[in-house]
Amino acid sequence: MQKNLDERICIVGGGPAGISAAMYLEQKGYKNYSIYEKNDYVGGKCCSPVHNGKHYELGAIMGVPQYYAVADLEKFGGVKREGPSLNRKYKTLTGKDYDPFNTKNLLNIPHLLRVKKQLKRFANLLATKYKGYDVNGHRGVAEGRYDGYSATPERTYMKGENPNLKDLAMPFKDFCEMNKIPLVQEIWIAPYTSFGYGYFDEMPTAYVIKYLDFQTCMNFIKMNLVTWVDGTQSIYECVNKKLAHPANLKSEITKVVRKDGKVTVTVNGKEEVFDKIIITAPLQYFPLYGDATKEEKELFAKIDYERYDVTSNTIKEGTYPPISYYIFDNMQVERLGHLMVYYVRWRGEPDQIVTTYALRNHDGEEKLTFEECKKMVLEDLATCGPVSEKIHDEKAWYYCPHVYSKDYADGWYDKVEAMQGKNGTYYAGEIMSFGDMDETCEYSRELVLRFF
Repeated sequence: MQKNLDERICIVGGGPAGISAAMYLEQKGYKNYSIYEKNDYVGGKCCSPVHNGKHYELGAIMGVPQYYAVADLEKFGGVKREGPSLNRKYKTLTGKDYDPFNTKNLLNIPHLLRVKKQLKRFANLLATKYKGYDVNGHRGVAEGRYDGYSATPERTYMKGENPNLKDLAMPFKDFCEMNKIPLVQEIWIAPYTSFGYGYFDEMPTAYVIKYLDFQTCMNFIKMNLVTWVDGTQSIYECVNKKLAHPANLKSEITKVVRKDGKVTVTVNGKEEVFDKIIITAPLQYFPLYGDATKEEKELFAKIDYERYDVTSNTIKEGTYPPISYYIFDNMQVERLGHLMVYYVRWRGEPDQIVTTYALRNHDGEEKLTFEECKKMVLEDLATCGPVSEKIHDEKAWYYCPHVYSKDYADGWYDKVEAMQGKNGTYYAGEIMSFGDMDETCEYSRELVLRFF
């Protein structure tokens, strides 16, 4: 079927999903798209403000060399991976330095050998029992199928049956225990829970291992990471500048009506008529401004998200940390709301920013307020050494939208995928793949390949 490259396409949201969708549409020859972003900047949670002439990160921090979709955007926007190198150390709850992975400490060796053995078993399980686990997106997983593009440079299309993939609906903690690899959680927790993606006893395994496939996790562990000198936001800013139709900022959509083969969108009080709409903004909020169907309302109401709080701080003289620190004990549910990571982007530059990160929600637990969490975080930071002199910015992010195991197993994703294209509507964004920027951009690429 021949595509109409002149049809009008509305893209809701100017974060990584929306900007990449526009780029891929443009590369495919579509000339008539419009991006609407309610904020005064593009990039969403790729947010990189400036302090004393240098960018710091309030959202996404880093990537790995295998971020292939991000590489597409870098090429289009002319962005290079030339940011500061990263490293980290570890603190106890009392602020003492320690190294849980130190093989020179003979007391660590028996445990580390058990971890190594289980990692090897995990790698083999993923390559055999769970073949197809790492394709982008979630199509078919609940039915024991895989259908998507591989996490390789070629991004080969893969489709097949594997009944074992149904296991990916269970919480990652249960998955590890069932497969006799519980110690794997000790390795995966740092780039997962501390990065704001939730706790292993509540998050379906699919989210954990599609984002942190074995190779990606090993890159994080070995510090084989990439950053951008002007921050992650610069990727989307540079792409946006080169698009034929850059994003319309400060554009609030208050109404969407889909009728008679057209989509009428009210933006800042003015009606615009389109042929199709791609929603990359949070789907659970679509019924607040769109003419959501009964099915859309029921499915989108099942989405939850992580409350991930970030503060940016200048540090009292004499207490600026030499490096970023992780606090493993604070990544446990019983330490909800405490400081999990503090991040030093510009090492050796005490006039620069230190950012703090904490989660304050868990399914079944009473949610902490932002202020309660912030108080604990600043106290934890001081316990570790750095004393916040001034908070320059703070974010209570809508982070890592997801569904829980029951709804995942009940085929939530296949139900949403079955709605793609109905009423001229397409769904993208974090929930359709995962909350990191590469998975999100990759899903936009695949959406364009599949339907446009």
